[in-house]
Amino acid sequence: MALHGLENRLKQFASSLPGRKKDNINALTMVRYADDFVVLHPELSVITRIKQIVAEWLSGIGLEMSEKKTRITHTLQQVENQEPGFNFLGFNVRQYPVGKTHTGKVQGKLLGFKTLVKPSNQKIQLHVQEIGEIIASHKTAKQEALIAHLNPVIVGWSNYYSTVVSKETFSTCDNHLYSQLKAWAERRHPNKNSSWIAHKYWHIVGEKNWAFGVKQGEEILLLAKHNKTPIVRHVKVKGNISPFNGDWAYWSARRGTHPETPTRVAKLMKAQKGKCPHCNLYIRSVDLVEVDHITPRSLGGKDIYTNLQLIHRHCHDAKTATDIKPRLEVPMSQVKIQRSRVTQKCHARF
Repeated sequence: MALHGLENRLKQFASSLPGRKKDNINALTMVRYADDFVVLHPELSVITRIKQIVAEWLSGIGLEMSEKKTRITHTLQQVENQEPGFNFLGFNVRQYPVGKTHTGKVQGKLLGFKTLVKPSNQKIQLHVQEIGEIIASHKTAKQEALIAHLNPVIVGWSNYYSTVVSKETFSTCDNHLYSQLKAWAERRHPNKNSSWIAHKYWHIVGEKNWAFGVKQGEEILLLAKHNKTPIVRHVKVKGNISPFNGDWAYWSARRGTHPETPTRVAKLMKAQKGKCPHCNLYIRSVDLVEVDHITPRSLGGKDIYTNLQLIHRHCHDAKTATDIKPRLEVPMSQVKIQRSRVTQKCHARF
């Protein structure tokens, strides 16, 4: 909250530059997350001045920039023996030269490039190291225990980077993972050959030829893989949209396409056009929702999409109460008939 005024200060400086005020403000971009921020501008002289302004502004509230973490770089060209691009929140942002079909404008000159956002090398190394530490700490543990500890780490890390250019990175991480698991298995069985070890710990499951898993009855508990995480590009939220502005239709549609939304929930959200069929109100991104069987399973309802609906949790509670009530209010005549049938069966047995 203390840094909320920094962006306004930079816009004030941009508006004072020579030229059209609107163009100068649009040429400046600031992206901030908590106390980490990036400032972008096509001119080096402006960036150098902005660094001074930021330092002065921070000193006014008793703060200062970290010299180790602060640097001036170019997104496309190498500057002072530094790699192009920059790291931000675990991502690497960089522009790469391409053919003539891709064009951009840098300092008034047309230049072929494309901007790619990838996982940073530092975060990749830390992730591979974390996986290695988990495997090393489970040298004598059962295979299912190792899988149970690895899966949340692999799935969580992959989901975080599932909206950027990560497919090649995911394959690289899987290669490192295989090498670590191979060493783990060989250490457990020093007197067995590679073929025996492969058949014990890796299986053929569907189209997966090398699936690290363990059989549990008729099922197989499998280790998650990075490259099985689908890449879904992030769609920016509209600048004038807020979860609290009453535009529930927008947030309902957005929630249905969010990469972290389960497939079943997304399909039901789309089919219902973002509305709860019980109260007919839009489902907001902050609402608690549950998947409900239209015809309860206890009454013969099937677990298929045509018998499913996505409703608010409080609506689900109200619907469940109405589903139970008819079964509790059985007419006494039916109860007598059921009892007489039971009595007849008992007499027939004797």
